[in-house]
Amino acid sequence: MIRMRGIRKVYSTGRVEVEALRSIDLTIERNQYVAVVGPSGSGKSTLMNIMGCLDAPSSGEYELSGEAVAGLDRNRLAEIRNRHIGFVFQNFNLLPYASALENVELPLLFAGVPTRQRRERAAAMLAKVDLADRMEHKPTELSGGQMQRVAIARALVNRPAIVLADEPTGNLDTTSGKGIVSLFGELHDAGQTIVIITHDHAVADLASRVVNIRDGEIVEDRAAAA
Repeated sequence: MIRMRGIRKVYSTGRVEVEALRSIDLTIERNQYVAVVGPSGSGKSTLMNIMGCLDAPSSGEYELSGEAVAGLDRNRLAEIRNRHIGFVFQNFNLLPYASALENVELPLLFAGVPTRQRRERAAAMLAKVDLADRMEHKPTELSGGQMQRVAIARALVNRPAIVLADEPTGNLDTTSGKGIVSLFGELHDAGQTIVIITHDHAVADLASRVVNIRDGEIVEDRAAAA
């Protein structure tokens, strides 16, 4: 699914270079549930951006589902992001004036799915995350946990090969956070490949594998605690 070899990312600000990632070697197989954990500034979000084809490494090789990502043009990268990767962000990134149903429809709209089929699939996905009775509600009418469930439904609606979640519980209270983590577990049990980025070791240990990153390097790669 994901194969990284010697991934390095350097940001330049004037004469100063900041090495965000240093020679990352990482393989993630289909149907794995992986947590990438580390403190703020460790490089974990940079790693997710490269995994999600939102950013390019300074050097190294990255293959996604057997396809080398380096050198792909904008259109192909956009197609990969829309059709093969589902994103879940800490701040939800929902359109504020669109209903839950309309937010979930967006990836299907960009993929050119006909209106009726688009609405049916979006409604089915909202029902799957227990929001069948909130489809016409706008984000301001939903709780934090409900907004994150809408974001997860949107990430899943295009049936992506992999879901990338960046601090998905970071803006939620404890109860809502537990509900979201439980949902990820259910999705993994159903066969979904998931990579979750978190600074919370309690959240990470609910995955099946934990990759610990510090100062841009992988310092530990282990099975999660039982």
